Amino acid sequence: MTGADRIRQLAGIMELPGFPKSSGMRVVSAEPGKVTMALAKRPDLTQFFGHFHGGVITALADHAAGACATTSLPEGKIAVTVEIKINFLSPADGEEIVARAETIQAGSSIGVVKVEVASQKAGAERICAFATATMRAMDLPAGFR
Repeated sequence: MTGADRIRQLAGIMELPGFPKSSGMRVVSAEPGKVTMALAKRPDLTQFFGHFHGGVITALADHAAGACATTSLPEGKIAVTVEIKINFLSPADGEEIVARAETIQAGSSIGVVKVEVASQKAGAERICAFATATMRAMDLPAGFR
């Protein structure tokens, strides 16, 4: 599967009904072992101070990790989360958050991914969270291949 095919596949998955689509998550780039996803700020994605909510940051990191692990799998497989751990480093007070995921270990059934989430504001960027995720390979349902 080419990089362009993989981006189309991941973007198609993100268009399925559910939180990724309704929140506005989008695939920015994808190649084997690396994925970047982004999410623009909206009031319903923030906490009471107006920063991105920690659950939203975690969700973006989780989806980026899953997409990243999926890029290292054979066609017809998709990665799902077994475990995710996140450290919040600073408030995500920007207009957008960007998750950059990179595969640390790719296996045929289990993989590990690291994710940095950056808050972007007025052209500047600050890392607001760091996550590690353990992902498991599953068969992609036939209708999604």
